[in-house]
Amino acid sequence: MSEEKPGKEKKDLIDTLKEKSNEFVTDAQEALDSAKDLIDDAFSDENIENVKKKTTEYSDKAKVKAAEFAAKAKETFEDLKGNASELASEAAEHLADFAEEAKEDFKEVKEKSKNFFQRLFSK
Repeated sequence: MSEEKPGKEKKDLIDTLKEKSNEFVTDAQEALDSAKDLIDDAFSDENIENVKKKTTEYSDKAKVKAAEFAAKAKETFEDLKGNASELASEAAEHLADFAEEAKEDFKEVKEKSKNFFQRLFSK
């Protein structure tokens, strides 16, 4: 079960990252679409000024979303890095245990084989 937890945490982190990415892309696309519509409708100086304000507003929102996305991505990648490091440590620990057990098993098989051949050839 401990093997499933880090994998699930990674999957959750990746899913969160994907979700935030999709939100960012959607928000940015909405901002661009809205700015396009405003520019198409701009015939007067007042409309041009309103378009400039809205574009700046959406641009600022996109910058904020990009900063939030970058911060979340950094946090997620740090978590993934930590989980990978933890998994590597656990794997190294298990590998050392496995090697020790294999050494003991080999020693036991060697001794049993020796006894077997001694009994076989002494009769």
